Amino acid sequence: MKEADLQQYLVARFPKETGACEWKQFKRLKHAVTGAKGDDIASYVAGIANQEGGHLVIGVEDETLRIVGIQDFHTYTADNLGPRLIGFCAHLDSEGLKVDTHATEDTGKTVWVLHIPKHQPRTPVYAHGKAWQRLNDELVEMRPERLAAILREPIARSDWSAEIVVGASLDDLDTAALEKAREKFKERKTKEPWYADIDRWDWPTFLDKAKITVNGQITRAALLLLGNATKAAHYLSPHPTQFTWKLDAGEQAYEHFGPPFILTTTELLQRIRNVPQKLFPNNQLLPVSIQKYETPSILEAMHNCIAHQDYEQHERVLVTETADRLIFENAGAFFEGKAEDYFKGTRTPRRYRNPWLAHAMAEVSMIDTLGYGIHEITESQRKRFLPLPDYGRSTDTHTVLEVLGRPIDEKYSQLLLERRDLDIDTVILLDRVQKHLPISDAAATKLRREGLIEGRKPNLHVSASIAAATETEASYTRAKGATKDQITHFVVEHIKEFDGSTRGKLEELVFPLLPAGLTDKQKSDRVKNLLSEMRRKGMIWPDRAGPGAIWQLGDGTPTSRTSRD
Repeated sequence: MKEADLQQYLVARFPKETGACEWKQFKRLKHAVTGAKGDDIASYVAGIANQEGGHLVIGVEDETLRIVGIQDFHTYTADNLGPRLIGFCAHLDSEGLKVDTHATEDTGKTVWVLHIPKHQPRTPVYAHGKAWQRLNDELVEMRPERLAAILREPIARSDWSAEIVVGASLDDLDTAALEKAREKFKERKTKEPWYADIDRWDWPTFLDKAKITVNGQITRAALLLLGNATKAAHYLSPHPTQFTWKLDAGEQAYEHFGPPFILTTTELLQRIRNVPQKLFPNNQLLPVSIQKYETPSILEAMHNCIAHQDYEQHERVLVTETADRLIFENAGAFFEGKAEDYFKGTRTPRRYRNPWLAHAMAEVSMIDTLGYGIHEITESQRKRFLPLPDYGRSTDTHTVLEVLGRPIDEKYSQLLLERRDLDIDTVILLDRVQKHLPISDAAATKLRREGLIEGRKPNLHVSASIAAATETEASYTRAKGATKDQITHFVVEHIKEFDGSTRGKLEELVFPLLPAGLTDKQKSDRVKNLLSEMRRKGMIWPDRAGPGAIWQLGDGTPTSRTSRD
């Protein structure tokens, strides 16, 4: 990608330095990886691991995030950096430790993003023989209270999903699900030296490599993801491993979906009524068309339910479709931190309720174990100008995610349409305001100073001032109308989409695009003249004379004959 695109990506994904994110130039790596204690990559890796895990961006300026690039790699590569750090940093977990390489095609600069896992429970990570931590903006030797907090952490319980199912065999798995799993596994492993061998592996070898089975033995995770529809339920009883989709939008309907979840979540997806809709910004002539929901977001939400369900509570996962939202409910509280911690994409979960299942799902591209899934849903909603995902109905025993398919407050959606420069922190605060959730006094002051909210706490609301400020420009644009080329394009696309159109339908399409000061008669004459001109150019052609003619696309051959519209 180009340097400007990479800069934009880094700012969006890693917008500021926090306990989970550090920016460093480290232009020369010879003495930067294991160099001066407290000021090298190893020390920062230990410090981030001893918090909640996170990311170290290498090759950018500390304060500005300006790309400078790594200029001297010494003997380090993206493949060997992780193993070398594991050898130097005591107790550093290899699971989730990875390096992403980003190179600019126009300026030849390389940036590494090092993803760092959280420390294991009750086990600090050491570099240079010392434990480190981030304190405010500084990397310091670990404080006694932080060490005490780590040593008091709970030890994870046994993994229900990794248990071997006695009596289950390959015959209990679904052939189509196995093929799909191999296909998705291959997509993730294209850079592995053994990639070409994947198709030659027998099923036991593949399933072990993908960490779905254990030494050829069938796990509960294997049955959830790949189990035969008629056999898996028997082995997993009394746990009701099942999705229930319920339609509650004017009419009642429901359907149950069981294993193999690698296939059946897509079947459930197809039941959801995902229709297009339009939003109307104040500072644009034409409406913005969006889908009610984005397919990746629906699948991400369902797959998160599978990965994080507390199966020992003996409950189904529920997907409820109402007129304006999708509601996903799974047993078990949100497992690692708070859901809102993951909105910005800077938090990486280090624990999972079902680690074996989560890892298997990551291997076949069903989930992202770096915590980007919730972030991607958040970004999807933000880019479509809709409310952010809502976990407000979650409890100590259940996680409830609501994904809205239409605006709550039109002012919020219009603000996002008109101010696409707003950073994610501001959008999150505005989303809380439109949902009538509390924000801090400092946040309210900031938003009010920028003219984004009005009112007094607790009755804050999104401001209409931005729309008002742009009204003059919008009115000017509407008064001027669209250009002839723009209108011609819309006519052609409309006829192509609907395989023909009447004059009346074309007037309905074109009238809103014409200057606002024209009378209906004048607008009708303009449409007539436009159609005649397009016909002479061979762009369109009426199927017959008279007012009932159906206009079709022409063959592009100009004609001098008069219009028959």
